[in-house]
Amino acid sequence: MKTLRARMILSHLLPIVIVVPLIGIALIYFLETRVLLPGLLKAYSGNAALVAEITRDQLRIWSDPVYAQTILAQVSPRLSARVMLFSASGRLLASTDPADLKNLTDYLIHPALQEAQQGKIVQKVYYNRQLRGEALDLWEPVYDSQFGVVIGVVRITYLFEDIGAQFVQQRLLIAGVLLLGLAVGALIGWRLAVGLERPLSRATEAVRRLAEGEPSEIVPTGGPQEIRVLVEAVNVLAERLKNLESARRQLLANLVHELGRPLGALRSAVQALLNGAVNDHVLSGELLNGMENELVRLQSLLGELTHLYDQVLGDLELERKPVDLKAWLGELIAPWQVNAAEQGVRWETVIPDELPSLSIDPVRMGQALGNLLSNAVKFTPAGGLIRLEVSQTPAEVRICVRDTGAGIPPDELEKIFTPFYRGTQGKRFVEGMGLGLSIARDVVKAHGGRIDVESIVGQGSAFTIVLPLQG
Repeated sequence: MKTLRARMILSHLLPIVIVVPLIGIALIYFLETRVLLPGLLKAYSGNAALVAEITRDQLRIWSDPVYAQTILAQVSPRLSARVMLFSASGRLLASTDPADLKNLTDYLIHPALQEAQQGKIVQKVYYNRQLRGEALDLWEPVYDSQFGVVIGVVRITYLFEDIGAQFVQQRLLIAGVLLLGLAVGALIGWRLAVGLERPLSRATEAVRRLAEGEPSEIVPTGGPQEIRVLVEAVNVLAERLKNLESARRQLLANLVHELGRPLGALRSAVQALLNGAVNDHVLSGELLNGMENELVRLQSLLGELTHLYDQVLGDLELERKPVDLKAWLGELIAPWQVNAAEQGVRWETVIPDELPSLSIDPVRMGQALGNLLSNAVKFTPAGGLIRLEVSQTPAEVRICVRDTGAGIPPDELEKIFTPFYRGTQGKRFVEGMGLGLSIARDVVKAHGGRIDVESIVGQGSAFTIVLPLQG
């Protein structure tokens, strides 16, 4: 009983094995005592009446025991029962049972006989499980056809031995039906157990493969609703682990790529300085500026990895404080305006004079908006336009960064916020770790806001940070 299938079959059969015999015993008792015996009594009561009718006009029977025994011997072969004749006074005159012959002419004291002597028809039913002894006892008074008085009593007794075949046949029939029910129940229990075991076994095997680091295929759903929910959860887990493994490999590849470029540039600059470039003030200055830029790139990469670590741990921890949006935005966008000008990209800023103070984490939110501005500058060609527009409604503040870059294909709009995803349209999202938009979305979401995206391929994109006024 170690397997689930065996236990489920047992749990299905055990109640049946216990209940069905009890039902069988109760059914047999009910049918034999309430149906079969009363039916036999009704059918056989006519035999006693028939004997009484035959003997009522033969008065000699009720006075001459020898004659009575002779007549009874002629009648008894037609009856599968013990027949006894009593006089009106209660004396035994004749019997078909040889054991009663020694008591002929003796008087019998019996309550049923006394009732029959008073003119009552007495019918008795006896029952025992062993089907032994008397089953039906009929007492029929015999009346004188001329005077209408009781001149004798006919007693007919049916033994279980005489009618037992009917009871045995009924019991065999009931036992057969119950055994068939047990067999059908066992078959149904086996089918149900197999139907439950198979999806559970597949789900268990899938979990085992996942635990051992082996690839797991999608488990087919089937069975009851609870089993389907479990299998769907296992499939979701397998898919997430597959995605995590893919993300891990992508992360490693991106790390090698992103770390390799600045480290290579730094090493080249250091080698140049060691080989004498330090003596050339102009060249050494350029090399040091380049090294600083590469260190800034590494610091930015470290920030992205830090945010990725926060994603793994759970919700972001914000250090909120009231922030004057106009002043905060002015300080934040200044470096990006300069960067855009260096790239030959035009810049427009539309910021209302009256903006509310928001309770935000200025560092985190600056990182989110900075990522959007960085993408806009990076992927807008020379001569293009970047427009930063801030607007306000009674419920929210909207910060929109619009560019005239290559745009994003519609099928990629749902993917651009996925960690490590880098698009295919032009150069957009090809460089970097592929974490910038993911970081921006998580930061804004942690503030209770959202990022909306509109993009037309060849015309540009618009990323809008929407923040509630009540954070």
